[in-house]
Amino acid sequence: MSKIKCAIYVRKSTEKGLELEFNSLHNQEEACRNYILSQSFQGWEHYKTYTDGGNSGGTMERPALKQMLSDIADGLIQVVVVYKVDRLSRSIMDFHNMMREFEQHNCNFVSITQAFDTSTSMGKLTLNMLLSFAQFEREVSAERVRDKIRASKVKGFWTGGVPPLGYDVINKKLVPNPAETVTVCRIFEKYNELQSLTNLHHWCITNNIKNKQWTTQKGATMGGTVFCKHALNNLLRNPVYIGKVRNKKTNEIYPGLHEGIVPVIIFNTAQELLSQNNNRQTSQCLHRRYMLHHKIFDMVGNVFTNKSTKKSDVRHYCRPGIYLAAGDIERITCDTILELLNGDLLQLVPADIAQTWKATDFENMTYDARTKLLETLLAQAVYNNSHMTFYINIAQIADEFQTPGYTNTCNAPLSTNVCLSNDGQHIIIERPVIINNRVSTNRYEACGRTVMTIQENNQQLMRALAYGWRYKSMFERGITIEQIAKTEHKAEQTIYKYLALAYLSPKIVSNIMAGTAPTVDLQTLFAIAAKHMDFKE
Repeated sequence: MSKIKCAIYVRKSTEKGLELEFNSLHNQEEACRNYILSQSFQGWEHYKTYTDGGNSGGTMERPALKQMLSDIADGLIQVVVVYKVDRLSRSIMDFHNMMREFEQHNCNFVSITQAFDTSTSMGKLTLNMLLSFAQFEREVSAERVRDKIRASKVKGFWTGGVPPLGYDVINKKLVPNPAETVTVCRIFEKYNELQSLTNLHHWCITNNIKNKQWTTQKGATMGGTVFCKHALNNLLRNPVYIGKVRNKKTNEIYPGLHEGIVPVIIFNTAQELLSQNNNRQTSQCLHRRYMLHHKIFDMVGNVFTNKSTKKSDVRHYCRPGIYLAAGDIERITCDTILELLNGDLLQLVPADIAQTWKATDFENMTYDARTKLLETLLAQAVYNNSHMTFYINIAQIADEFQTPGYTNTCNAPLSTNVCLSNDGQHIIIERPVIINNRVSTNRYEACGRTVMTIQENNQQLMRALAYGWRYKSMFERGITIEQIAKTEHKAEQTIYKYLALAYLSPKIVSNIMAGTAPTVDLQTLFAIAAKHMDFKE
């Protein structure tokens, strides 16, 4: 009889009690070992015990769990044994993902105190019900802890965490530390004097002023390092120094039970300076980061506004229902200006103006310099679904933008899309563009772009077709879709999408390569290919 290797997984959410000679983890392991021993007639034998002490079941970030999943993938384990289902996971989504991975590597799962068979529909229903209650219990416990912390904050209690510089924690209460109190007051006074976090940071480094050093309950020494700007900002904003506590969740401030160590007038002065510096920085940042501020309009004259996301800081020019990636729009604008400056300008502008334009090294300018130049040079850019139209002012370029000794010697013939306006005051340049609305599903091939020129779009289509032909060659050599996906580090669904492109009608492909087909983006091409997909694995 072949042996079946069984892994035992045990977990405890907190570290409390782990120091005991016989704790919850020992109890779980002993019960699981006895169960494996009872199944020895089927060839079961204990392979290894994976232990996660002090790790929540609501996350997959557990060292022992990761190691066990790795061993399962290597085929070292055939059965995973746990004391209860919630020991493996308290999240329904995480549990289902693990079950799929178990099935993929022919590994079974057993909970010794909750008998069920996952090969039947009733067993799966029972399992899902147990997991739902486990997740409910975890969320209720978390809410209970948050409510307790909130109530403690309202009453002014210190609820734990890293002790702030200037205080020691004695009997779970904040008590001023005389030596550190002097340091904290010096930091506040110096910031009010310098009025700059950067200068304050340099001052702290010069004077060897370090953050709080403390000892954990396990005896480990933490902190005592040089302040960074972020830590200084948090220190200056912390109301604990005037005898108050803040609820970080609601940002509400309550009177604390501890003694304040910074005079209120000094603390309030620091808050006003922090607020002013933050507003000034935000204003400068917005102006610098949006090259075409109030320069882009739609066909009816509505201006596109600036918008950026808080989490990923992605910038857009937007109108209701239309979001244009700022990086893409600015790239196309700069390419258009550069193409104009490299052209035969005497066909469009007087010689003296052409001379100042040719003395401008636009290609090597910084972002800020280009932004300032476009304030004068670009009258407006008009966007619609198929093209962008740029209106360039015919005017002298100021000396500050000209590079001494530089002359642009390029005089390429201008495109047919470049012409003078009827009043002779502007150069009009039209650039065909296309929007890739679903770029996030194809970020690698699309280079992260949402707005592209027709040339860039066609290059993207050609890359996609090349991927499709490559995957077709691999598929016809007997390599499965699953193996291709693993080799290419892509999802199987993505491989299918690209593989479908290789089975497109040769006529469609020829028209795309020749540029005679109607302009389509990559997602539209995927949709066309899916209708013509005719292969079986």
